[in-house]
Formats: sequence, structure tokens, C-alpha cells
Amino acid sequence: MTQRKSKGGTSLPLIVAVLSLVLLPVCIYSLENGLARTPPMGWLSWERFRCNTDCEGDPENCISEHLFRTMSDLVVSEGYAAVGYEYINVDDCWLEKSRGPRGELVADRRRFPSGMKALANYVHAKGLKFGIYEDYGNYTCAGYPGILGFSANDADQFASWDVDYVKLDGCYSLPIDMDHGYPEFGRNLNATGRAMVYSCSWPVYQIYAGMNPNYTSIIQHCNLWRNYDDIQDSWASLESIIDYYGNNQDAIIPNAGPGHWNDPDMLIIGNFGLSYEQSKTQMALWAIMAAPLMMSVDLRTIRPEFKAILQNRKIIAVDQDPLGIQGRRIYKHKGIEIWSRPITPIYQTYYSYAIAFVNRRTDGTPSDVAVTLRELGLVSPTGYRVEDLYEEVDYGILSPQTKIKVKVNPSGVVILRADVQPERFSKRPYNPIFYRYPN
Repeated sequence: MTQRKSKGGTSLPLIVAVLSLVLLPVCIYSLENGLARTPPMGWLSWERFRCNTDCEGDPENCISEHLFRTMSDLVVSEGYAAVGYEYINVDDCWLEKSRGPRGELVADRRRFPSGMKALANYVHAKGLKFGIYEDYGNYTCAGYPGILGFSANDADQFASWDVDYVKLDGCYSLPIDMDHGYPEFGRNLNATGRAMVYSCSWPVYQIYAGMNPNYTSIIQHCNLWRNYDDIQDSWASLESIIDYYGNNQDAIIPNAGPGHWNDPDMLIIGNFGLSYEQSKTQMALWAIMAAPLMMSVDLRTIRPEFKAILQNRKIIAVDQDPLGIQGRRIYKHKGIEIWSRPITPIYQTYYSYAIAFVNRRTDGTPSDVAVTLRELGLVSPTGYRVEDLYEEVDYGILSPQTKIKVKVNPSGVVILRADVQPERFSKRPYNPIFYRYPN
């Protein structure tokens, strides 16, 4: 590709041919347990609270039933549940170091004195759903009992606790065995008769081991899965995940759809490592990537501007779009990226789109990006109603020939929604932000 660069801006090439790859039909056979028809949304403990088991020295932040009850309360009272966050997920370090006398899993008796069934009941009473963590291995990553040798028993135990979501990690196991072990545990979950979302770490451990994951099988047995490294509380970590998904998108994207999702890991918005602009970027790109939206943040202390990002209904609507088509990076040059996702509504053969303009530069000043809708693959002759989802600016109905110019802050994002129109484009009043060009 070539581009023309002028002072203060960047002119972009035609991207229609690249974008058309998104719309190629994909035939896949997926797990059909009726769950995760859109990417799961909720709160989980790991990134923010890790394996803090010091309830004597740090009672408000240790992994305990108190922490999960508190976060459940806040998910409801602070409006997160109202916009779609519904799961409260326990991660590692909830167990005793050894199983009970009958081989059963036992929650840490000091930190979870009421037990996991009581905690699930508390979460359910709030109108939320309850998730739990285990590991396909001899031990969890933090050294607690894994499921090897107890797969059916553990699945039955989770069902008896009324668990709604199970994340199965992959530490202390052989990646080659996962092709058998992960499906077996999924079958055991289904055999309980209780509907439980099944989150797998199957492919990422095989990728680490130099194997090529069998995504046909993974899709058949898992509702979502990890492909890449754990997210850390830093912009560098977030950038590495963005790069992985962009650089490997042709292999990754076809596997996503209703009931089966790629999982780039948790939302770290509101913690310590991301600026306000970087937080907006994560939320926008996770929506473009049809990613699960699992917050890992202290909801007691989150600042209002980060809370507003997490509760942005219009961006959540992009993430939860019922088509379930994962978006892709359609342009990358000198620190500027454009990501695009086909969404509803559809008119005739034309999709609507969410478009994210990302500035990966560090030169300290916003960058101007100018491109026509046609260059973005938006070619319907009926036009598109375009809206900025962070600034809540409605730009009206624009034709494919309209050139749009956005100003993107360093490490920031501009995310637009372009809804295809069911009637012929009608000329709108001139706006200096837009420039009409002839065909």
C-alpha cells in the first residue's frame, strides 16, 4: 500500500478488498449449550487482587467471600449490572491446599467460611451469575488442587454449588493431553444437566509448546478460550495483545461467533497501568474484537471517568452485537491503525460497521486521520448514519464519498458507529468536518 502524508494529517489507501475478507462465509461446528450467545460480561478477581490470601493483614483485599460479596453488591448498586455485566467470577487461590476425605474440592475454611454454595446463593440473590476457577492439571497455577483424576467429580460438585461459569486453566499439565482432557471436562459439565459457560485455556498452552491448536475441536467443546499471554497492568502488555490479534487475525477471527469466542483477557480499566486514553482504547478494541468484557478492578475506588468507560452503553452494544462477527485490523502504518467490525443492522447485502481509529504514536500530539467511507468498505448507496461513541456526536447520514477526518490522541482511540440506511442517501447540510468528493 501507498499513502500520501501531508502536514498535520494522514491520507489513507483503499481498504475495501481487505475488509471484504471479514465477510467470507465460515462453516464451523460449535458448542451448542445455549450459552454465551454474545461475549460474556462480568467481574473477576485475578488481575486486580491476584492471589492475596493475607486476610489478617489485608482483610479488605484478600481473596475471600467478603471480597466477592462486596463486588457483587457494587456491580448492582453502581449500575454495572444494568448495562450487562452479570458474572461474578472467582479466580485462583480460593481452595484449601488439599482435597477433602472423599476427594472433594474444599474452599479455604478461613477465607470462605460459608462455602461456595452459599456464595453462589448470595450472587444469585443479586440477580447475577457465579463463576469459578479450576485447572486441567495436577495443580492450579498457584499450587492448589487441579482436576486431573477428578474431572467428573469436580463437574458434579460445581453443579451442586449452582455454578454458572467455569474457567479451566492449564498449569501443571501436558499440552498434548489437552486435546483429550478439555473436551472430557466439557462433557462432564454438560452431563450434570446444569448449564455452565466453559472457558478454556487450551490453545494458549499448546501455542506456548509449539503446537498448532485444533480449533475445530476447541470450538466444539468450549464457549471461549485464551489465545495469548495473561494481561498485565500496563500499556505495554495491552499493546502486545493488540498486536497479537492484529498480526494473527486471519487464523483467529474465523473461530469466533455466537457461543464461541476468542478471549484476549480481562479489562484492566480503572487500575494503575493505563491512562484515560489507553483505557478508552482497550474498551473500544475489545468491542471491535467481540471479546468477553470481564472487568478486574476495585469497584470501591474506581474513578468516575473510568467507570464511565466501562459503562458506555453504545460501545457495549458493539461488543454484544448479535451477528457475533469479530472485527479486524484493516490498516496499519506509522503508528496509525484502523480496526473495523461488521454489525447490525443489515440492509440488503450491506452491513453496518463499528470503526476504531487508533493512534499508537508517542510524539505527544494528536494525529489527524482522513479517509472516505468508501475507503473503509462502507459502500452502500443509501448511506450511513455516523456517530462518535465516546463523544456522542451524531454526524447525520453520510454517503460513501464523504471524507471524514478524525483527530486521535496519542495512545488513544476514536470509535465510530456507521449504521447503514434503508432509504436512499439524502444530502445533508455542509459540515466543515466532512468533505464531499465526486465519484
